[in-house]
Amino acid sequence: MKIAIAINTSWNIYNFRKGLIHKLLERGDSVVAIAPKDEYTDKLVDLGCSFRHIDVKASGLNPLEEFRFLLAFKKILKEEKPDVLLTYTIKPNIYGSIAAKSFNIPCICNVSGLGTVFLWKGSVKTIAVGLYNYAFSRTSWIFFQNGDDQKDFLEAVNIDPGKTDLLPGSGVNTEIFKPVKVDRNPKPVFLVIARLLIDKGIYEYIEAIKILHKKGVNAEFRLIGGLDESHSRSVKKAELAEWIDQGLIDYTPHLTDVRDAIALADVMVLPSYREGTPRTLLEGAAMGKPLIATDVPGCKHVLIDGENGFLCKVKSPADLAAKMKLFLALNENERAVMSQNARKSVIERFDENLVIDKYLGKIDELS
Repeated sequence: MKIAIAINTSWNIYNFRKGLIHKLLERGDSVVAIAPKDEYTDKLVDLGCSFRHIDVKASGLNPLEEFRFLLAFKKILKEEKPDVLLTYTIKPNIYGSIAAKSFNIPCICNVSGLGTVFLWKGSVKTIAVGLYNYAFSRTSWIFFQNGDDQKDFLEAVNIDPGKTDLLPGSGVNTEIFKPVKVDRNPKPVFLVIARLLIDKGIYEYIEAIKILHKKGVNAEFRLIGGLDESHSRSVKKAELAEWIDQGLIDYTPHLTDVRDAIALADVMVLPSYREGTPRTLLEGAAMGKPLIATDVPGCKHVLIDGENGFLCKVKSPADLAAKMKLFLALNENERAVMSQNARKSVIERFDENLVIDKYLGKIDELS
């Protein structure tokens, strides 16, 4: 069979779907990756994929650009003739579903979080829901990454619940992400890995750090993530520079491999407003790192409060700071138990193979 995979970046395909691609190729399927070309495109080709470039802007709803994207998607599907199309992220999900229906190609969509549009109100959300209604009435199957997202989506979008199912996120390779022995840090290290967007709770993280500084807490606070000021919800470059100058954070824009950074941290933090199943928390937990995250869909499905970390209130720097201080109050044995629980939970509930098996079963069923 020929399987097409469409996502909004080649980086996304390589980093989050590499395991699935390996399995498809191992069993004799061919894989075509459909995404904008970037520095990870050649890596996809080296894996054994064929590649088709398509321009897609992650945000924005310019009607002319959207129509061009749909036409480009149709052109690729007409030429490639895949047996099944797998789509991820908002625009590939919507326009991929519409394009696939034109050629009677089964389409499996993955709603990996409801996205910022579902956190807003007004015309943007109305347009998005309308597009989902039209597109997903034409798709073959929809995977969600947590039950809250599935419930909220089905309440907003009129689709058949019988063609939906749950996945444990994108999964994580627990052989690649595993505990590493490192020297103990001279002072505790908190780490956030996230895009620098408002909805990731970046401002709450900064305000929590300021609270802890005022309380005399001696710790290091790290932040890894790309800055994209073209995104309407992005942190501003001047703000980031100010945080660095003030010594609030140790900032790294991007890492190809985050394992060393995670290994050197004591705890992973994610103050997000909402997630699908946050990959950074899974990777951190797989490496035996306790977690601190907001009590919201996605995060609360990974984090069991008091067992593998602590949940905090959303949009509350004070509560985030309190939970960070609570972690610091744990003794060595309590931290070790939390670390073991984190690793064990990922192996049992979020291993990548659980996700891959569901995909292979559904591909075979629909093809």
